[in-house]
Amino acid sequence: MANTRYRNLFFDLDDTLWAFSENALDTFREMYDKYGYGRYFDSFDHFYSLYRQRNAQLWEEYGQGRVTKTELNRQRFLYPLLQVGVEDAALAARFAADFLAVIPTKRKLMPHAREVLDYLAGHYRLYILSNGFRELQHRKMCAAGIDGYFRQVVLPEDIGVLKPWPELFHFALSATQSQLNESLMIGDDWDKDIAGAQGVGMHQVYYHPGSDTGTPLPFRPTYRIHDLSELTDFL
Repeated sequence: MANTRYRNLFFDLDDTLWAFSENALDTFREMYDKYGYGRYFDSFDHFYSLYRQRNAQLWEEYGQGRVTKTELNRQRFLYPLLQVGVEDAALAARFAADFLAVIPTKRKLMPHAREVLDYLAGHYRLYILSNGFRELQHRKMCAAGIDGYFRQVVLPEDIGVLKPWPELFHFALSATQSQLNESLMIGDDWDKDIAGAQGVGMHQVYYHPGSDTGTPLPFRPTYRIHDLSELTDFL
């Protein structure tokens, strides 16, 4: 039986429903081989560790409005090459364009995502609230066959701010005509999804795959799950 307390479920997309980490890793391995990056790096892991380090920093800067979307994409793909003395912006640009064309065609979902969406769609209004880029998120959802579950996709490009800024949560509620006390945010990112929702008074489901690390959380989320199938225990 559905939980009558909620009518509107807002899902993060990457690594909550769509298996971003796995799909990205697969795509990076393909591009690494295609562009012969073994010439420049000790190993794929060497390249990927450099990329991830700068990518995380750039997303923080993007969220703070310190770099543009174009600059984020330019720098994150060029940075690993620069760290090994390869100053080839054209190569980085080709790699980036190919990567961004291929990754949204990947179809891996998080465990039990489709079965859970099948169940929830019959009882709730489902929405996506993601920090991803519009041209990629829609293609990811279509490739994985989950686009039809959602009534609307709300993204930072709609208003120019990212989660966890409260303005994006308020915009999502307004754009979907959802009442705050009837809405639930489901996501894997503590700071962006859970703390962001808590900051506007929205209930949250913290999805943390795998076992607990024992690290205490800053506050107790409304719900905490390790597998998406656990959603059906209370929804």
